Amino acid sequence: MKQLPKEWIEQIITLLNERIVVVDAKGIVVYMDQAYCDFIERPVTQCIGYHVKDVIENTRMHVIVKTGKIELEDFHPINGSVMIANRFPIVVDDEIVGAVGTVMFPTPENLRDFKNKIQQLVTDLSYYRDKVNNELRSKYTFKDLIGNSQEFVHLKEFAETVAGNDSSVLITGESGTGKELFANAIHNSSLREQHPFLPINCSAIPEELFESELFGYSEGAFTDAKKGGKKGLFEIAHNGTIFLDEIGELPLSMQSKLLRVLQEREIQPIGAQKYISINVRIIVATNRNLLKMVENGEFREDLYYRLNVIHIDIPPLRKRKEDIKQIAYQLLRKLEHKFYRSDVMISKEVIKQLEMHHWPGNVRELENVLERAINMLKENTILLQHLPLYIRDIILEERMNIEQTEKNRGNEIVYLKKMKEVIADAEKQAIQNALSHTKGNKLEAAKLLGIGKTSLYDKCHQYSIN
Repeated sequence: MKQLPKEWIEQIITLLNERIVVVDAKGIVVYMDQAYCDFIERPVTQCIGYHVKDVIENTRMHVIVKTGKIELEDFHPINGSVMIANRFPIVVDDEIVGAVGTVMFPTPENLRDFKNKIQQLVTDLSYYRDKVNNELRSKYTFKDLIGNSQEFVHLKEFAETVAGNDSSVLITGESGTGKELFANAIHNSSLREQHPFLPINCSAIPEELFESELFGYSEGAFTDAKKGGKKGLFEIAHNGTIFLDEIGELPLSMQSKLLRVLQEREIQPIGAQKYISINVRIIVATNRNLLKMVENGEFREDLYYRLNVIHIDIPPLRKRKEDIKQIAYQLLRKLEHKFYRSDVMISKEVIKQLEMHHWPGNVRELENVLERAINMLKENTILLQHLPLYIRDIILEERMNIEQTEKNRGNEIVYLKKMKEVIADAEKQAIQNALSHTKGNKLEAAKLLGIGKTSLYDKCHQYSIN
């Protein structure tokens, strides 16, 4: 500093976006930069040597030299405006010899610009906070679960009854039956409805990331860990509900950690020394046979019984054929918004054809079929020609596999099949054999059969191979 001329130092202070005042131990002003003097509309000669209370309105500089406490970002009303003030004691040899104060926004215009910037930040923050909160809210209620079949109605009534408690729920059913919809509805009918609903697909998280995603990590827990650490999904869902879909895909190493969460109601982020208490209801879903997995050592028995406090088994669509028409129209209303259509109808022939299909993909498959149809639609009614070929060619079940032709050959009845059906039977048997050989691995089965994976999926749909 000795190498800097006095004129330089004064200009540097003036160029800074903060105005400065310095007082001695008695509160007498010993320095005030020219811009500060201009703001309070007093010449320098009427500032230096005067007590700070007589110079600056609402000042606290004289308080600082007495208390020795730092005051940061204090709102300081002055001259009809507001400044942001910082005040620091000056200590030499353990003795308070004075204080220095800095202020920002010495004009109303500067303050207004600052307030506008802050307001924009607040607006942006509110937008993203609302966006996150909406994403953490469940989307469906029991009114969205469509169906009047006796078994389905009883299932809904049971789910509504148990929704109000905090017991763990295991939802089973084939893929596409609406397990996540049930989980949403249960959360929305519980006392936790105003808190987060967090769906997690266990099959979509790599095994090595499971623990950090579910339980989070502390700063410095590992290389590339975010500064400040990261909250886990369980902590984010505090007071709400976590929905673990495809629970059968949860690695054994994580099953023991999940069991501890259920038992102790606390988590430990990676690298953290302390446990964090959580209050979360757990709903899980799977299309696999967990009990068989337990027998095979693929799923922990103690975790299975912890999760299977309340069991909801959703029937497949083929067992709810009387609900197909109602579900189809509900899906159509949803698709109308997506494709900007209205009042789309379904012909009686199409409804009949839909009711005859086996629906291995359940409601999800039905939605895909209707979306395809609405894409092809020129008028307002879905007709047979708008359906995929594998559904359009369905005939009555008793005629599906064989075409019987009776011929009188000495009281002997001869059963003949059309060539198309012979080929179809052979294809179906070959696909079933390949899937059995590969233990359900469709990619390997397709390689064995010498066809593409897409073709295999189409054939599975066509022949109702689940």
